[in-house]
Amino acid sequence: MCAMALRATIYKADIHVADSDRHYYGSHSLTIAKHPSETDERMMVRIIAFAIQAREDLVFTKGLSDTDEPDIWIKDLTGAIDLWIEIGQPDERRILKACGRSKQVIVYCYAGHTSKIWWEGIRNKLERARNLQIIAVPDSQVKALSQLVERSMILHVNTQDHEIYVSTDKGQVTINPEIWRDIQ
Repeated sequence: MCAMALRATIYKADIHVADSDRHYYGSHSLTIAKHPSETDERMMVRIIAFAIQAREDLVFTKGLSDTDEPDIWIKDLTGAIDLWIEIGQPDERRILKACGRSKQVIVYCYAGHTSKIWWEGIRNKLERARNLQIIAVPDSQVKALSQLVERSMILHVNTQDHEIYVSTDKGQVTINPEIWRDIQ
């Protein structure tokens, strides 16, 4: 009997970003390949991380399919990495490697108490990483975001005073990300 590899599920998202904190206003049409092992929660955190950091040159990478790439990044015209974004709880070696390869690294964690345990376990090992930011998205808000998932989505993401409002035809979720570590 032949085992078949599972394929990624393709999602489409039109994201309309109005970020009054950064004075960024733009629309992005995204094609998101959801890896077979990826949950709706993780995929939505990826989308929200994209919206929070939105710029014209921000792109999704191969993500879970390629261990040498982050989930999202910005590269300059020479191929140097300006921004490296990880979703979840990467180990400290991966984070330090990313900090050495990129001007800025942001990790968006989202698993509530599990993320706190992860962060407490590695925070001391990352003290020398001056270009690292850790942002936690509260678990209840991630669960609410996952209820907005559709194969084709239109998301309006408005940011004001560090609060993020995500709305779709299915409802609205307010996100209050917590910065556990900021760029030093």
